[in-house]
Amino acid sequence: MYPGEHARANPDRVALDFVDLGLQLTYSEFESRVNQTAHLFRDMGLERGDHVAFLAENHPVLPLCNAAAERTGLIYTPINHHLAIDQVAYIVNDCQAQVVVTTAGQIDLAAGLPARCPGVRRWLMAGAAPAAQPYQDYGDAIAGLPVSPVDDERMGVAMLYSSGTTGRPKGVLRAYPDAHPGEPSGRYEFSQMLFRMREGMVYLSPAPLYHSAPHGGVSTTLRLGGTAVVMDRFDAGRFLELVGKHRVTHTQVVPTMFSRLLALPEDVRRAADISSLEHVIHAAAPCPVHVKERMIDWFGPIIEEYYSASEANGATTCDSVEWLARKGTVGRAILGQPHILDDEGRPCAPGQIGTIWFGGANNFVYFNDPEKTESSRDATGQLTSVGDVGYLDDDGYLFLTDRKSMMIISGGVNVYPQETENVLIAHECVEDVAIIGVPHADLGEQVKAVVQLVGGVSPSDELAAELIAYCRDRISHIACPRSVDFDPRLPRLPTGKLAKRLVRDRYWPAAGGMSAHSAR
Repeated sequence: MYPGEHARANPDRVALDFVDLGLQLTYSEFESRVNQTAHLFRDMGLERGDHVAFLAENHPVLPLCNAAAERTGLIYTPINHHLAIDQVAYIVNDCQAQVVVTTAGQIDLAAGLPARCPGVRRWLMAGAAPAAQPYQDYGDAIAGLPVSPVDDERMGVAMLYSSGTTGRPKGVLRAYPDAHPGEPSGRYEFSQMLFRMREGMVYLSPAPLYHSAPHGGVSTTLRLGGTAVVMDRFDAGRFLELVGKHRVTHTQVVPTMFSRLLALPEDVRRAADISSLEHVIHAAAPCPVHVKERMIDWFGPIIEEYYSASEANGATTCDSVEWLARKGTVGRAILGQPHILDDEGRPCAPGQIGTIWFGGANNFVYFNDPEKTESSRDATGQLTSVGDVGYLDDDGYLFLTDRKSMMIISGGVNVYPQETENVLIAHECVEDVAIIGVPHADLGEQVKAVVQLVGGVSPSDELAAELIAYCRDRISHIACPRSVDFDPRLPRLPTGKLAKRLVRDRYWPAAGGMSAHSAR
């Protein structure tokens, strides 16, 4: 349903609850402010197909502006506020934003943008009193504008940027209909089916709202008249507290959050009230088998996994029962048809590893980058890929191996880091791990483990040798690290993804950085 209908039917129901900010918006308040923002965009001369950008932490202005853009036919880009200023400026310029909305919480980052982004016509800031020049106060800008919808409401669309963990981020632009935003939307219907959402649900969002999955989850919750409970950032204990307090029915997490929940003291986990949970959805990265087994034992068979990308060129999903029967799978296709092709573009047999392609799914382009768009298609133009590697079993269940860009070629043999990472993360001394290839004069690349230890454990040559031996007892020696480095904290994005490129860049083009603990 259109959120305006929920505002008329249940005006006092809480639509958004920013629990760490102490801010709530009822459906009536949400509807009024979205419409005022839509009028503001129209008064600025923005028309269907124009671009805007939003730079905000988990703050009410972000879903308000997202919704207003979706009602005025705009192409809108939420930006990762954890990026450096030159990266943010690149995205603002690349997406051709005419208007930028940010918050006072981002003032240090936002202050340097106007000089770097000459194409932006208007700058708005929420929470500034007074707003820093040339920013206009967002609250002042919408004050007095009509709370009724604009006369020419048209559906808009998000153009999200890739995380940039394997290179410069690119905007992913998908086609969208010239339709009223109240008409049925295949995009939201798909999200509802994928996340098994329902009317009146309570959705807990523990991740940054600029990311595609939390953005989709909160937006779909609002279309269904539910309540979205938004955390400022993930904290395992706080997460469990909010599930019980707000009777949360649905949530979406990443595997790192599972690991942190499992790391809580047993008495905290036992005391947690999770009885209201109906569906726990996870994605973003492969989940180690032993972690997911423990989560299903704890939460019950309500954990569902999906595999997709910002490109939405295909998707798979599996529930707990399917996963327990095929541990490690990310499920069967629900959008597009997966194909596994080798480096020459030939189909791979079941069980054979190759690049994952999807056919018959959503078409997309990389904004301002026709070459990258073309490189994502096969020779026929019918199949698209985002560079992941994996295989299909005999029943069509997909298993991920790794990102193709992270594959290690050692002595002519392909090594997929995810397999090794899944083994090492199960070691009692390991809190986080990145497996990378480092330069080697003879082999070209050699496998290295960069390990973050659990609290209270100290790095040593002996522990490095123990970790290497631990791997060799469990997987092929070619996939085992030949050396181990210890890092006090590996770089993870707020979405939970490991920024492996940042780790790898320490060693390329010349090895360096931390001293290695090697074992032969």
